[in-house]
Amino acid sequence: MTTQHQITDAELQAFAAEAAAQPRCAECTPLWRPGWESMSAAAGTDHLALLGALGSEASWEQLEEFHPAGTNLWSPDAPIAPGWHPYTRSTLWRCARCSGAFLRYTEYGGYYLEERIRPLWADLIVRR
Repeated sequence: MTTQHQITDAELQAFAAEAAAQPRCAECTPLWRPGWESMSAAAGTDHLALLGALGSEASWEQLEEFHPAGTNLWSPDAPIAPGWHPYTRSTLWRCARCSGAFLRYTEYGGYYLEERIRPLWADLIVRR
């Protein structure tokens, strides 16, 4: 894991609020889906800029997920829970045109790597 700016709780909330207040641009509209999507199935992401990481090297090995309401990783209403997997391995990306904010992480399976993306929904952010 390379060292990146560590996104604070306040920054995460601010980016989520700004993203919610703006209409989507044409490039972000196809990415604005309710849950995690495979990047191979997603539209282009070249217009997004990396802002930083939600996790740190210390949290990288945290693989436990947070689903208090019985959701799962793929649930559209699954909480965005910094401090829990996959957010410990996620980075925050933002569109300069519409302020759309997205989380990205790479799933490391036994025989594959899969890049995933999810919009940053303000009302789904939870803390421990």
